[in-house]
Amino acid sequence: MKILVTGTAGFIGFHLARRLLAEGHEVAGIDAMVPYYDVALKQRRHAILGESPNFRPYVLNLADMPATEAVFAAERPEMVFHLAAQAGVRYALEHPESYVQSNVVGSFNLLELVRRYPVRHLMLASTSSAYGANTKMPFQEQDPAVTPLTIYAATKTASELMAHAYSHLWNQPVTAFRFFTVYGPWGRPDMAPWKFTDAITHGRTMDIYNNGNMRRDFTFVDDLVEGILRLSAAVPVQGQPVGACDTLSPAAPFRLVNIGLGEPVQLLDFIAEIERCVGRPAVRNYMPMQPGEVTDTFADTTLLHALTGFRPKVRVDEGVAAFVRWYRAYHAA
Repeated sequence: MKILVTGTAGFIGFHLARRLLAEGHEVAGIDAMVPYYDVALKQRRHAILGESPNFRPYVLNLADMPATEAVFAAERPEMVFHLAAQAGVRYALEHPESYVQSNVVGSFNLLELVRRYPVRHLMLASTSSAYGANTKMPFQEQDPAVTPLTIYAATKTASELMAHAYSHLWNQPVTAFRFFTVYGPWGRPDMAPWKFTDAITHGRTMDIYNNGNMRRDFTFVDDLVEGILRLSAAVPVQGQPVGACDTLSPAAPFRLVNIGLGEPVQLLDFIAEIERCVGRPAVRNYMPMQPGEVTDTFADTTLLHALTGFRPKVRVDEGVAAFVRWYRAYHAA
């Protein structure tokens, strides 16, 4: 199948594209290579994908409509996985404009091009941050998502709403998936697993917010990719829900699905796993809660299982060990 993946030089997009290539698909990958973090890491990811003759990279920003349309016209994809976004919760406090440009304008352009060049299924990446100030646990897809705590969360929720409108207006099947604290090899330097591993390895003091009193539904990247691919085969059809748990829209072939382990872990326990794998204790600096953070995330995966028969399964001990092994190999290369 001819597939377009946006964000292929990013953490999750890279893993998804690599899996698709391994399965024999043709993959066109779009990435803007923005210097939010070390572009060399993004280039190394693309270099690995480029080892396959079935990968065609395009370095451009989705906010550039003519350039993006040229890719659609040339590739004519049968399916689109939209993962490109400005990520990061804390970065949004200082650079909110980049989130609007990437996550709203870029997503709008993509939706408009899918209208002009229809595909079998549009897979749209979203985030558990959409649940915002919700306190009912676990987070269920039917829960209201009207209390975003960051501009990042607000822009991702906006992309969900725009996608629903396009799905309704043009009968375009869309599945939006909300993922929960994804980690694993080839992760981002600004994410907690990398930052903690790096600080512990080098004996530096590391900041731990809210005094460590947080729980996260840490989801290993391979589990996320498996969930995405299985959902891509579960094309939503208006009027054909799978049961009471389904979020299938009554007005469009649109569905919203959580992908998470479904087992929140205390942040201090996560850090303890990194200490165990690195083989030395952390030097800790306990800090107050940062603006925009939440104390807990917890995915209800009932709908994911109902649609695909799959639930994420990689526990934190296994996932952290895999990340630390990769981290060491990456820095030794």
